[in-house]
Amino acid sequence: MNNRYLTPLALLSLASLIACTPTRVSDQVALNSPESWQHAPNAQTAETVDLKTWWQGFNDPLLNELIDKALAANHDLKIATARIREANAMVTVAEAALYPSLDFSLSGGREKRIDQIVGVPSGQGIKLITPTADAVSGGLAARWEIDLFGGRHLEAEAAAAQAEGSKEGLHATQVGLLAQVATNYLELRGVQQRTGILQNNIALQRERLRTLQAFIKAGLANEADLVRQQTLLQGTEATLPGLTNVEQMLIHRLGVLLGEPPENLGNRLAAVGPLPNEALNKLIPFMVRQAHHERNQPLAVRPEPFGDAQESLVEGPTQGSPRNLPTMPNLLPADLLAQRPDLRLAQAEVSAAAASLGSARADLYPKLVLSASGGVGALAVGGFPSLADSVYALGSGLSAPIFNAGRIRAHIAAADARLDQVAANYEKTFLLALEDVENAFVAHRSATDSLSRLTEAEASAEKAYRLVDALYQRGANNYLAVLDAQRSKLAVSDERAKAETAVSVAMASLYRAFGGGWTISSSDSGIDKASIR
Repeated sequence: MNNRYLTPLALLSLASLIACTPTRVSDQVALNSPESWQHAPNAQTAETVDLKTWWQGFNDPLLNELIDKALAANHDLKIATARIREANAMVTVAEAALYPSLDFSLSGGREKRIDQIVGVPSGQGIKLITPTADAVSGGLAARWEIDLFGGRHLEAEAAAAQAEGSKEGLHATQVGLLAQVATNYLELRGVQQRTGILQNNIALQRERLRTLQAFIKAGLANEADLVRQQTLLQGTEATLPGLTNVEQMLIHRLGVLLGEPPENLGNRLAAVGPLPNEALNKLIPFMVRQAHHERNQPLAVRPEPFGDAQESLVEGPTQGSPRNLPTMPNLLPADLLAQRPDLRLAQAEVSAAAASLGSARADLYPKLVLSASGGVGALAVGGFPSLADSVYALGSGLSAPIFNAGRIRAHIAAADARLDQVAANYEKTFLLALEDVENAFVAHRSATDSLSRLTEAEASAEKAYRLVDALYQRGANNYLAVLDAQRSKLAVSDERAKAETAVSVAMASLYRAFGGGWTISSSDSGIDKASIR
């Protein structure tokens, strides 16, 4: 065999033998994971929970509709999706370095130069002329850097890990988005429910003020009682703008999350909040019959009906508040590594940094480049026959770093420091994930306990109201006592409404802490749990 073919073949054989990526760095990070949750409920259900569509457990069609809109139009999701496309393109760029490059070239030109003089025989002897030369050439040129020590492969792995991280970034954005939409919606309903309670409380206090004015005219009350009631009424009315402000801010926030102007949601969400059920429904018949209950009082001190009592109360939606809650997820701490996108993103960053460190180390080793070119060229010089022929070139080159003022070593040190950073961030992210879940468990238990006690308190307030109302109807009590009992019950109902909202929000926070809102595909199920200890 011709010796000119032996050198490239020998180099290719050498490349195939030593291309084993000797500079690869492990991306394993040991995590200390607890075996169970500290504050999880003692009796957790063994029922399988659909983490992807957890919000449907609230059984609220409007909430489902809002989340569908957010998934379709949220701008953060669009930004994260564009980042995935960018990262995937960079993977192609990195992988392209593993393959040969092939370029086509075509050139042509004409030249006439004074320093190129040709002697041409003529009848008068040798004649000196400056000929015009036309040249045309074209062909293909190939170049291939053999990845002897795996540096290019590791660069491609780093780009692929970064692309995987961008996908996990999209999942993390989606998890946060779903939790934000649900939380803001549940808080909105809670605020609207409390607004209805407050408006009815104001109506009762205005009626109490009118009753005191009637008692003063009859000489059964003093001016101090009237002033105290006016102060109480004004203080209660002063809290209404604050609730209205919170309601509008929540609607505006939902508009941003859904990718819509706030005014588009104003009409739809302005009346979704339910009023308390049984307690407030009793107010209307009570206010209608209130003028007939002062049996033992002189006619002059019986409170006059203040307008249409039914119109004095604020009408509101009659549907019940969102009592339905999703089933509590039953996952172990180690399951967070596979379910939470932020942890998967942190793991991808570790893998990318480890691959980048291996690629930086590969710069210490020699590089081998093979090249080949071939084509056709033609040359025509004025006065001479034209010449055309094929051309080719084969070559190889080997280079190794000797002196670069510490550039390569510094690059390796920087990559190593980067790996330490992302490894520490992975450990920190896992601890933060554990903290999120434990805090969500604590918040849910606290809100549930408060709701249980406030439900009992509301039942006691209802009983007290019934007793006072019974005494009033028998003439053993006055009308002010009935109003006070009803106002006390409304105050407890307001606290209960806040506790109900807190329970629902805590459940949404718990699903966000567990990474609910997306599904692990079969190709993504390979989170290595060997790093858990």
